[in-house]
Amino acid sequence: MQSPFERRIADCQRRLERTDASLLVCFPSPNLTYLTGFEESPSERHLLLFVPRVGTPTVVAPTMYDRQLADVPIDDPSLEIRLWDDSDDPVAVIDGVLEELLEQGRGNDSTTSDGTGDEPPTILVDDRMWATFTQDLRACVPDARFGLASDVLEDIRIRKDEVELDALRRAGAIADRVSLEIRSRGDDLLGTTEAELASEIERLLAAEGGGKPAFETIVASGPNGAQPHHHSGDREIERGDPIVLDFGAFVAADLEAGTGRYPGDQTRTIVVGEPSDEYERVHEVVREAQQAAVDAVEPGVRAGAVDRAARTTIEAAGYGDAFVHRTGHGVGLEVHEPPYIVEGNDRKLEPGMVFSIEPGVYLEGKFGVRIEDLVVVTEDGAERLNDSPRGWETGVPSQS
Repeated sequence: MQSPFERRIADCQRRLERTDASLLVCFPSPNLTYLTGFEESPSERHLLLFVPRVGTPTVVAPTMYDRQLADVPIDDPSLEIRLWDDSDDPVAVIDGVLEELLEQGRGNDSTTSDGTGDEPPTILVDDRMWATFTQDLRACVPDARFGLASDVLEDIRIRKDEVELDALRRAGAIADRVSLEIRSRGDDLLGTTEAELASEIERLLAAEGGGKPAFETIVASGPNGAQPHHHSGDREIERGDPIVLDFGAFVAADLEAGTGRYPGDQTRTIVVGEPSDEYERVHEVVREAQQAAVDAVEPGVRAGAVDRAARTTIEAAGYGDAFVHRTGHGVGLEVHEPPYIVEGNDRKLEPGMVFSIEPGVYLEGKFGVRIEDLVVVTEDGAERLNDSPRGWETGVPSQS
């Protein structure tokens, strides 16, 4: 039985065949983790995965990774490992691997598309590959045409499988529990600084089973809430302050011995005490806009139409100029990835796509309001991955 990683590599090779690309090259990145289950940070050492259109995928890596690569959950001979010592020239090893894999591909094609013989190979490189490694590839195959790995991998990664969805649901549930706990504290939040509350949220995320924070936790109180990506600071929370809380933690997917971490990402805007009439009005507008966007999600709908559903609601209330960012972003191994829920994006939604829906209104010098949930596209609509209260009340949580 194939592992999830073997299925992903097979899908990648089928798409390379359809696009007539010769091979794909990844370096330490979410793409490498997605295809192999191996997770590592980039360094100056050459650690590359070569996925050919035809033949066995090959990892070129320093000898120091021997044991870690032995644990990659892909059965031999589905993945070949080529190790190099620090005393070796890694570019010479890469040159040999490229020659072998490209020759296999040429041997599988009797003629080129115009019947005239060999054409230059097309090599798709990881979108975030460091320039030094790309230049080494160019030196090895100077006549190659180069493109981006996302040309093939985006369409694979954009639809989450059940293993990934399970991880995202667990991450959403952790964020929900932390949201409920913070909201329940009510008056106890008064006098706490934004930075102190951000640290407490991260402590609770870990206590609930989350890994490291998925991004810098945002606690933006009072007028600071008008900055969508405010950095939590020393401002103390006061009675009547709107407080934007945006947080989540990574959780590990159940991928046998492989790795893969998927994030939670939830935003709620709460108030300790009684808010102003203007705040209540704006909060209700944002809540309605978020609901309108969720209601717009179904297969075949264009991503831009979901953004338009939220934006239309906010514009009708007179706050269009205060909605200063897109409605959402895809979520997977990365917190921000396709599909982007933004005006003009004609990408049609498909079952398995996961993204945030997070409209907001930001009034400079006053406050901000954002409400965010992750959703997954289903066969006939959308499933929310967050279910904590979306109202502003603290102490006894509202179920709205």
